[in-house]
Amino acid sequence: MLNVILCGAPGSGKGTQSDLLVKNYGLQHLSTGDLLRAEIKSGSQLGKQIEDLIAKGNLVSDHTMIHLIENFLDNLSPDCKGIIFDGYPRTVDQAEALTLMLKRRKMNAVMLDMYVDEDEIIKRLLERGKVSGRTDDNFETIKQRLKVFHEVTKPVCYYYLTRHNYFAINGNNTVENTFAQIDTILKLVQK
Repeated sequence: MLNVILCGAPGSGKGTQSDLLVKNYGLQHLSTGDLLRAEIKSGSQLGKQIEDLIAKGNLVSDHTMIHLIENFLDNLSPDCKGIIFDGYPRTVDQAEALTLMLKRRKMNAVMLDMYVDEDEIIKRLLERGKVSGRTDDNFETIKQRLKVFHEVTKPVCYYYLTRHNYFAINGNNTVENTFAQIDTILKLVQK
């Protein structure tokens, strides 16, 4: 089973590359953003707490995310070819928990770290905000999200680097060139 962790700042292209991985590899896409937005849409108390955190550009607690991911893994289809973890893990504690969750299921994962220049990220997210109407795609929230990414999530890359299952991807390229990098790496990993 091919499990891929897509890491990168907001706006680095994780969602776009996830779509291509689903199309080309038949992997199941797990977007924590989608999980969280579904919880918000449900109107639950947890959803309201999540909405408040996201609106301020902050992360949801590790405990909540680990619970949501464990539930997702417990409900995988037996014919699943692999999972794309898009936006998870975001903290070292989440990475350690994911490693244990996968190990219990006799699985592992590789991390693809999508690097994009910060000016390009801000430009992409502001444009996305105009098109999608997402309230978290405004300049102040974007700056906060980038700050949180560098302080909290970037250390996750080192966690995977030290386990020799980390690959850097230059996301400043076109969508096609970025996917070509990913495709080359995944073909090598599968050998």
